Amino acid sequence: MATGTGTGTGRFVVWDYVVFGAMLLISAVIGVYYAFAGGGQKTSKDFLMGGRSMSALPVALSLTASFMSAVTVLGTPAEVYRFGAVFCVFAITYLLVVLASAEIFLPVFYRLGITSTYEYLELRFNKYLRLCGTVLFIIQTILYTGIVIYAPALALNQVTGFDLWGAVVATGVVCTFYCTLGGLKAVVWTDVFQVGIMVAGFSSVIIRSVVVQGGIQRILNDSYDGGRLNFWDFNPNPLQRHTFWTIVIGGTFTWTGIYGVNQAQVQRYIACKTRFQAKLSLYINLVGLWAILTCAVFSGLALYSIYKDCDPWTAKKVSAPDQLMPYLVLDILRDFPGVPGLFVASAYSGTLSTVSSSINALAAVTVEDLVKPYFRTLSEQKLSWISKGMSLFYGGLCIAMAALASLMGGLLQAALSIFGMVGGPLLGLFSLGILCPITNPLGAFVGLLSGFVVSLWVGIGAQIYPPLPERTMPLKLRTIGCETEPLGNWTATMAMPILTTLSHAPVIERPVLADHWYSLSYLYFSTLGTLVTIAVGIIVSLLSGGRKQNIDRKFLLTKEDFLSNFAFSKPEKKEKVEVLNWKLHNLADEGIDNLAFNHIEMNFTDNKEKVNGIHI
Repeated sequence: MATGTGTGTGRFVVWDYVVFGAMLLISAVIGVYYAFAGGGQKTSKDFLMGGRSMSALPVALSLTASFMSAVTVLGTPAEVYRFGAVFCVFAITYLLVVLASAEIFLPVFYRLGITSTYEYLELRFNKYLRLCGTVLFIIQTILYTGIVIYAPALALNQVTGFDLWGAVVATGVVCTFYCTLGGLKAVVWTDVFQVGIMVAGFSSVIIRSVVVQGGIQRILNDSYDGGRLNFWDFNPNPLQRHTFWTIVIGGTFTWTGIYGVNQAQVQRYIACKTRFQAKLSLYINLVGLWAILTCAVFSGLALYSIYKDCDPWTAKKVSAPDQLMPYLVLDILRDFPGVPGLFVASAYSGTLSTVSSSINALAAVTVEDLVKPYFRTLSEQKLSWISKGMSLFYGGLCIAMAALASLMGGLLQAALSIFGMVGGPLLGLFSLGILCPITNPLGAFVGLLSGFVVSLWVGIGAQIYPPLPERTMPLKLRTIGCETEPLGNWTATMAMPILTTLSHAPVIERPVLADHWYSLSYLYFSTLGTLVTIAVGIIVSLLSGGRKQNIDRKFLLTKEDFLSNFAFSKPEKKEKVEVLNWKLHNLADEGIDNLAFNHIEMNFTDNKEKVNGIHI
């Protein structure tokens, strides 16, 4: 029985390693199966797009799995533990994001039959914008994936004693193995398996917590008494970190940049056999997002209920908030051999799904944007082998980046901050192309540049001068039930779970801008980048003759795209996807927010009088 003070927590035993190893083995076997099933991956389209034959349900589960990175498993409960259940408002955000992605971006991408989302930029604007996007996407995704592999391994190692580099290399190698052999189909079906593992891991924690605390009612009562059930905060101040408005408005822009135009997400739903199936996958995925959010938030409330009188973080039992969930698991599940291993497997399933999606997306953009346009005589079989080679190459690179992540600390945190800032301007660029017929290439480029400058300015400023506690409003934590004296001043901006352990930046004297401009809620960074890009893009296009250009309507969102939603009474014709081979190859994959990018990943600063979080 857990004591609530965390004394005598367990360590990993043989059965925990067996469960973790079984998860890796099954993932690898799925890759081998899809390497040979149905005659194997004969063409690059088979490898990168699953032959455009996927159905809605597995794609939906795959999208959900990528969303649920290890940061969700470890970070979201810690976020709720420290800041309360206002995080639940993201349920509204996810609905708006799925609507925007399914009804604005998906119809255009699906109709054009593109493989790389950045192909669209060349078709609509020019090849230079495409190339910019591809290079940005590749650099960002490699950096980010290194962190995704290393950070959860570090958090779990420090609490469970789980071997750090053994876990990093094992997950990286297995991920690369099944991506290289099985392509997109292997990525999707391993994600389906891994989302099951993640749900099982969360469920084990929730069920055991309810038993330990004697029922759900006690958990809710403790959370209410501790101020954790703070669902509604309608403060309109944009400097406040999480309010109803920052989460709904800022979160919608941030996540539409991921679901609407990110290669890793788009590549999967446009691999569906029909547009109806593609849209359906997004809407089913919405149910998955809500389920995960509910599990993660309730886990955070259970975490608070159990440790309300003895916070393990301020009592120095763990060194960062991202270690609270593994600490809880070893505390309350130590008498159940193999179950802590199931939880660790669930955290690593999040890592695998995120990394595999990244590797597959990197291979796709490299082949479509950097190989095909310049080597047009290559046969489909050769392109298929090149795609597999790229998966292998990027897998190795991501493992190398994980090793680099262990050495670079603060620099990597700054790099991760940039990911959130890049998504907004890119979302603005695609929105200009799809929604604004007057936008010309010059307007699009100047708009993109302006959006980047503004969002990088505010984002890097926030990284250097993190918002003060009154902007982040951490809730009280107590240690009266502990024998250990608490740390001095625990309050601070929330450290980005998972990365809090990577570095500590010194406290710096704050300029005037720090408490105003740089203190803007991290969720508004993407919003700011998007709106600046669109506004500047439209103005420059109007001034440079944008009205005179004649744009093919197939590159724009049309009213027929919307009206086709109501044509389901007629039998759906197999949609003929026109694959655009006629144009010198496609656009560059933009550096959209990386796939498994989590709100939690994007923000937070930890504090023990030092800032080590990411504030993007």
